[in-house]
Amino acid sequence: MNTAADSRHSALDSKEVYARLYGEPLFAIPQDLYIPPQALEVVLQSFEGPLDLLLYLIRKQNFDVLDIPMAEVTEQYLEYVEQLRQSNLELAGEYLLMAALLIEIKSRMLLPVKKADTGEEVEDPRAELVRRLLAYEQMKQAALDLDAVPRVERDFWIAHAKADLHIEEILPEVCAEDLRQAWQNILRRAKLHQSHTITREQLSVRDHMSQILRRLSTTEFLEFNQLFNELLQQHTADATAVVVVHFLAMLELAKEALIAISQAKPYDPIYLRLAYRQPAVPA
Repeated sequence: MNTAADSRHSALDSKEVYARLYGEPLFAIPQDLYIPPQALEVVLQSFEGPLDLLLYLIRKQNFDVLDIPMAEVTEQYLEYVEQLRQSNLELAGEYLLMAALLIEIKSRMLLPVKKADTGEEVEDPRAELVRRLLAYEQMKQAALDLDAVPRVERDFWIAHAKADLHIEEILPEVCAEDLRQAWQNILRRAKLHQSHTITREQLSVRDHMSQILRRLSTTEFLEFNQLFNELLQQHTADATAVVVVHFLAMLELAKEALIAISQAKPYDPIYLRLAYRQPAVPA
């Protein structure tokens, strides 16, 4: 057993230890120890300025800001300023200016109220002070609300991480069928962008009427299908438009009674002839 350590602890317990310096006990106060006057000063409440102190006194005692009891508030304010002046004269200068303003307001409230020359009521001597207090309280509350917002490097830290990643690009495999389909899609899209020119062919119904009359002048009867078969053989590229105009020319000739269209019985062939010729029985 460690008897030396036990005896040392019992000796320390028997003596009064005032303090410890670097872990070593002090059994007596050093004679050359200097203690500053502010070393044992206890600050119970700190204020950011005269308005902060004045607002604290009003809110602490539940006074109405719009109806401040100037006598009581001024007395409490002067007591604090006197304590502040004894400890820190430079800091008390700003508070003394507010104390002078409070004393002025208090003295003006003791004087009898006189109406203005215009007949309007005189403004309350406390009005300007009340406006300053309300504005200060609003700004102070806004500062507290902003301070309550989470702040970087005070309430939280932004995480930073560096990732050394090597991503290898993997190209897709292309087969012959995929290439063929891609080429077909290109061709299909190319056809959508093709342009074509529309030409207008001058077809005259009067010209075709003359052609029909010339054709009928060489024969007594002409079968309907034969008239158009000859026309189709002559115009193979744009036959549709020519046939339509030719048919309209035939109808126009029948309307003007220049040709006659006849049929012996239903489903028999249709014949065309010149109207001014005497009809004969077709062979």
